[in-house]
Amino acid sequence: MLAGLAKCGLFSEARDLFDEMPERNAASWNTVVDMCCKMGDLRAARNLFDEMPERNVVSWNAMICGYAKAGDPDSARELFDAMPRRDSVSWNAMIGCYVRNGRFPEALELFRSMQESNVKPDEVTVVAVLPACAHLGALDIGRWIHAYIRKQRIKMDVHVRTALVEMYGKCGSLEDAMRLFDHAAKKDVFLYNTIIEVLAMHGAVEKVFEVFDYMRSEGFDPNDVTFIALLRACNHVGLVETGLKYFHMMNTEFRLVPKVEHYGCAVDLLGRTGRLEEARELILGMPMVPPPVVWTSLLSACVIHGNHKLGEEVALHLIELEPRSCANYVMLANMYSKANRYEYAAKIRRMMKENGVVKKPGCSSIEIDNRVYEFFAGDRDHPRCKETYEMLDRMASRLKREGYKPCLLSALHDVDKSGKEQALLHHSEKLALAFGLISTNSGAAIRIAKNLRICEDCHLFMKLASNHYKRQVIVRDCNRFHHFNEGSCSCSDYW
Repeated sequence: MLAGLAKCGLFSEARDLFDEMPERNAASWNTVVDMCCKMGDLRAARNLFDEMPERNVVSWNAMICGYAKAGDPDSARELFDAMPRRDSVSWNAMIGCYVRNGRFPEALELFRSMQESNVKPDEVTVVAVLPACAHLGALDIGRWIHAYIRKQRIKMDVHVRTALVEMYGKCGSLEDAMRLFDHAAKKDVFLYNTIIEVLAMHGAVEKVFEVFDYMRSEGFDPNDVTFIALLRACNHVGLVETGLKYFHMMNTEFRLVPKVEHYGCAVDLLGRTGRLEEARELILGMPMVPPPVVWTSLLSACVIHGNHKLGEEVALHLIELEPRSCANYVMLANMYSKANRYEYAAKIRRMMKENGVVKKPGCSSIEIDNRVYEFFAGDRDHPRCKETYEMLDRMASRLKREGYKPCLLSALHDVDKSGKEQALLHHSEKLALAFGLISTNSGAAIRIAKNLRICEDCHLFMKLASNHYKRQVIVRDCNRFHHFNEGSCSCSDYW
């Protein structure tokens, strides 16, 4: 009865029934704790948990899942470490908690600890941990997990396959992702959407359209997520008219009402090709109140195309809407800096400080020998720091002899030329590249994952380095993949 009331959403009645029960066992306590967690009332859940006369592993798991959903991984880990006994559900819940809250290195470390504790990972485990590999670009660890799936005969259902396709695609191995997709005996919309999204990230736009057409021929109707991936694919190569065709097709052919995300993609599509006024008109004509993320797309386009008047107008509107969002301040300050209006840029940075807004630091990760290393701009707290910086200095000297000229417009502080060059040289992706060159065998591909958009200077640096050192360098930034090879990039310098 208690479980039935809870499942029907009658939480107050369920709690009253629990309080009236003359006799309670672990199952009744667990039911009401789980109910409070699902309601989001973690305080009540924890109070009940602490009052329980006897707890079993289900009790602990319910609380860990509750903290995970509430975005509190530290409290979840505290309980996890205190558990007298853990089962696979406990490990899966904690790994999933870390992934859901962006704590990817800790998720991988916990996955290793799980194996050392002789708890056998199952399909739920691998589906939970593979997104951590995908985010960090940890291809070798992802491949090990794939081999483990085969060795342990873990069922390769559509969820496991989809997680593997996403992992390979987001780690830069498009061939492996496509192979897994092609060999799938059973496909669903989620698998199609995942491979379309992966192909879009790599700029393989013709393949995107091919898979989309095949999806429809197999009788699968696209959904909202499909069209987001299609619009992003068009965006990566500047296919404005094709993108707008898909945007309108949502409603005319599939009766799908475009959501905020679709409008954001369309605005980005128009803005990045310089059609700023059309992008602005599209925003003003939205059937819903334009959220900040859509205005941010327009602001980014204004920065790229140097439309300072519209950019300033949009940025100030965004700061009014989101006074705690660092991206708006940073883009406006960057726009001022590129226009040599350093006093205005300094004013915006002071405004950030006064409002307690902290800039999100650039971070790049690289996997070496099954271990993920993270680098921040100017970072000196990492393994082989001295060797990495020495290598970076040698690289800069050699590439300058081959025509490298630092893009000083990408250095956004009002310092002299030498200071700007030094700041650019110490960007996180360059540190990761230098570390990769001294840590891997000659000729091996180097894969780097970056949390922000790669700047023009780093893009040029990577192109020249790929040619000079005869290495394929694969960089995934927050927008897409860049495959640098023999001095050129797969994005054709459009990103």
